[in-house]
Amino acid sequence: MNKKPKDGFIFDFISKIEVEAKREEVEAVQPFSKELVELYKYPKKNIRTRPQYRVRARPEGSKSYPVDIIVFNGSNHSYENEYLIVECKKKKRKDGLKQLQDYLTFSKAQLGVWYNGEEKLYLRKIIGDGNINFEEIPNIPEFGKRVEDIGKFKRRDLQTTHNLKSDFKTIRNYLAGNASKIKNDLILSQQLINLIFCKIYDELNTAPDEDLNFRAGTGENPEKIKDRIYELFNKVKKKYDDVFDNTDNLILDAKSVAYVVGDLQNKCLVDAERDIIAEAFEVFIGKSL
Repeated sequence: MNKKPKDGFIFDFISKIEVEAKREEVEAVQPFSKELVELYKYPKKNIRTRPQYRVRARPEGSKSYPVDIIVFNGSNHSYENEYLIVECKKKKRKDGLKQLQDYLTFSKAQLGVWYNGEEKLYLRKIIGDGNINFEEIPNIPEFGKRVEDIGKFKRRDLQTTHNLKSDFKTIRNYLAGNASKIKNDLILSQQLINLIFCKIYDELNTAPDEDLNFRAGTGENPEKIKDRIYELFNKVKKKYDDVFDNTDNLILDAKSVAYVVGDLQNKCLVDAERDIIAEAFEVFIGKSL
């Protein structure tokens, strides 16, 4: 018989310790912990959630800061093995970005994720000439792969996810705040659906051992990503001429296209359990179809 947590508590996915069921815990920490294991294939032994790991302002200093999730290069949870930090505090993007940059500066970790259940960003720390700089990247690498491998997917590499509604939610919030000249949710939802069709078309028409076109690589020019996706959309319009006509187009700016592609590229939509088109529309316009 499985033990149930106390009222108001849940079991932490990694440690199995009972934790208070706060909003950021339920909507961010636990879902992303699960994704690290099931989508990105990191071993649980490399991940620490509870008790919380603390990064130190100095390796031997006394001042330290608790982080929600940390991934190590192995099962040895030491300073030298710090690899990836995930912060899930309920903050706005600007504040979350600054906090994540501070934690990466203090630690040996090279990669960071900030996620609050509604917004998400990925960071890479770059050290050179005595300076620390940060670069936003389209995603994080799977276990055993490099940052340079992000976006280099073959069809067989895609993973089924059960968290698409959350993904669409973060995409919606990003586009609402960043998509230039588009503020109407109905138009934004149609643009996302256009991109979803591109993703599905690419999955259906790519052999398992072939490279996908629906991808965004680290450091890749957003205009180049946009051009590649536009080529896909032209094929989509010909294939699904009962759904699209020649006047339909992708009007999102290049940076927004790159963000959506980066967030969805490693996920398999063809095998999704639900009607993902209806689900995406529901997130944008706030009602079921």
